[in-house]
Amino acid sequence: MFYELFVRSFYDSDGNGKGDFKGITEKLDYLNDGDPTTDTDLGITGIWLMPINESPSYHGYDVINYRSVESDYGTMSDFQEFLTEAHNRGIKVIIDFVMNHSSDQNPWFQQSALNNAQYRDFYRWSTTDPGYSGPWGQDVWHYKSGSYYYGLFWGGMPDLNYANPAVKDSMFAAADFWLRDVGVDGFRLDAVKYIFEEDSKLEDTESTFQFWSEFNQHIKETSPNAFTVGEAWTNTETVLKYVTEDRLDYCFEFDLASNILNAVDNGDAENLAAHMQKVYNLYPHLQYGTFLTNHDQNRVMSVFGGDEQKARTAAALYLTLPGVPYLYYGEEIGMTGVKPEDKYIRTPMQWSIATNAGFSTVSPWIRVNSDYTVKNVAAQQADSTSLLSWYKQLIAIRNQEVALRSGEYIAIESSSSSVMAFWRRDGDDLKLVLVNTSENDQANLSLSILGGVVDPGTYMVKDLLSSNDIHAVDVSSSAQIENLALSAYETKIYTFGYAIIPGTEKETVLADGFRLHQNYPNPFNPNTCITYEIPAAGNVQLNLFDVRGRVKKALVDEYQVAGQYTITFDAEDLAAGVYFYKLVYNKGMSATKKMLLIR
Repeated sequence: MFYELFVRSFYDSDGNGKGDFKGITEKLDYLNDGDPTTDTDLGITGIWLMPINESPSYHGYDVINYRSVESDYGTMSDFQEFLTEAHNRGIKVIIDFVMNHSSDQNPWFQQSALNNAQYRDFYRWSTTDPGYSGPWGQDVWHYKSGSYYYGLFWGGMPDLNYANPAVKDSMFAAADFWLRDVGVDGFRLDAVKYIFEEDSKLEDTESTFQFWSEFNQHIKETSPNAFTVGEAWTNTETVLKYVTEDRLDYCFEFDLASNILNAVDNGDAENLAAHMQKVYNLYPHLQYGTFLTNHDQNRVMSVFGGDEQKARTAAALYLTLPGVPYLYYGEEIGMTGVKPEDKYIRTPMQWSIATNAGFSTVSPWIRVNSDYTVKNVAAQQADSTSLLSWYKQLIAIRNQEVALRSGEYIAIESSSSSVMAFWRRDGDDLKLVLVNTSENDQANLSLSILGGVVDPGTYMVKDLLSSNDIHAVDVSSSAQIENLALSAYETKIYTFGYAIIPGTEKETVLADGFRLHQNYPNPFNPNTCITYEIPAAGNVQLNLFDVRGRVKKALVDEYQVAGQYTITFDAEDLAAGVYFYKLVYNKGMSATKKMLLIR
């Protein structure tokens, strides 16, 4: 669970109006305090830092020195202190590595522009303007000192020339520096589509695909556990080319993000369901990043016109669907921001009602959103119904449930196009997810669960979002679940428990009035009660077994007089799962029942 963080806008520790490494370190406990028993932190397990290299621009995507850190953010020592503290909390850290282009103030480019033979071919130069434009109609050839140089995005960010082996060697060595010497866990790779041009073909070239294969192989040799996520802002079919054949570990799924937003905005999940199935079928297992919006797009809350219910529903979708999720800082408290200027979607984090939203003691580098007095971390921390609390709950459930993190995805057909329904499965652990993307209640909802995921019967289910929602669900012989209901924008995450054997829902009755009742509640967490009856005095043993038949708890082992008995036991020290309890009376009569412990 990654958190995308813009250092300049996260927290100012030294009162100069700009966020810094020490500020992030101070706020790590908000992101993840390292203690799984607490519920005050957000629960993220990874951080993506937007560019931290020395740069002349506020955003950092034009790099002057690939082995330095931006002085506005502190020193390399400050960064390494942050990295150590993050790792101590179990948080992985990846950094933006901008390989396609540099700053025009980078010494490499300055020497290249001076026609220094050692650096001239670090960039592409032409004595005349080749005359073609970029993918969105922009000028890509820029005049300087009697020649033209190639810069896809703008003149201040000239593209590096990887046809020159010295450039590749220099950039691969810079990657080694960050992995081996500094200790980061990997890279978010910017603009991966544009590394190599082939004549006037400027994106998605075969040379570019080959380059990323070489790069990924190289960093695995440097740091086998390092990983790469690429930004290929394009359609799914093209993105796939960057994650196949061991090119990049995974890429962001922009089409899926758009489908999530559109489903919630329009109240119709059909296109989302179709695209999700396409993504799941085409990609190597889970090798794509899921998100709602990022630092280049209007913020989620602005996309939804300030509608918090829509924001909650979109969060529920991308945090339960398969993939590696990324949360853009401030999304969890409903921060707003729209283009045309990117800096207004990268405004300071809103921590409290204090001056400057608690971000800084002085005027920040850019103004704080005016709604910070009602949208801030402190206020939402104190409100169990807030958007922040919703994100915490979803992330906690995802962290606890392997099926939601890495399990299979199995689509379910819903009778309502507004409801996104699917299974997440890890072995015997089965989760049923239902999300109503509409502002309308969904009554008499039915699901078609073909595919042999569960057999017909009656099952106990528990909604992980509501500790009070434990009930039975019937799966018909035609693999239908009928008469479900969801309120407007409601989400259910059901743990699909054991099947109830007909006739044994309440008790097992044996000869001579010997009875073993169904424990209640079941499923349970962490306490449950078991009731039994014996017809006459005798020796009684009641033991709890795991699914492999091993005794986990001896609950009763004594001589008892005739009558009904109820015991309560605490399963706090047991792992979630299926257990059996067996009652033996006078060593000759016995009965066994199944129970489900849910965490």
